[in-house]
Amino acid sequence: MTDSERIEDEVRTRAGNARLRGGPVGDDREGADPRLGLVVVHQRYVSAAHAHYAGDLVDGAFGLACFGDVATEICIRTDGDEGLFASYADIQFLGPIRAGDVLQTTGTVTRVGRRSREIDFTAVVLCRLRPDLGISASQVLPEPIVAIRARGTVVVP
Repeated sequence: MTDSERIEDEVRTRAGNARLRGGPVGDDREGADPRLGLVVVHQRYVSAAHAHYAGDLVDGAFGLACFGDVATEICIRTDGDEGLFASYADIQFLGPIRAGDVLQTTGTVTRVGRRSREIDFTAVVLCRLRPDLGISASQVLPEPIVAIRARGTVVVP
């Protein structure tokens, strides 16, 4: 199983379990913080306005901004506050994001402190333009492209 398939499978499993429980995705272990393991997924079309480099490449800051949106929703769901992004411990730019892509960003809470939350982020490209087939032709990629992985910390009041 590829990394992308594992990510997709984990997101579907956690999200499905959350719907069955009628609440947020959390760790079911006895005594575990229910915020641990929460998964938030956003999908977004990348418009041509975001192209920054030749070949319709989008700068890495675009993906990090998407992670910020996911982190904000996580803070709202876990603590009823938008929170603040404190830092990134690791960022890996692994593949290109281009204008015309459909980008899926996922955040998973991996540690819960008194006021801080550590989150693992992944950005994968699900769809991409196919200009060889026509000016507006696009396709769902047979294998999603893992574009960015990161670990960050947010704080809440």
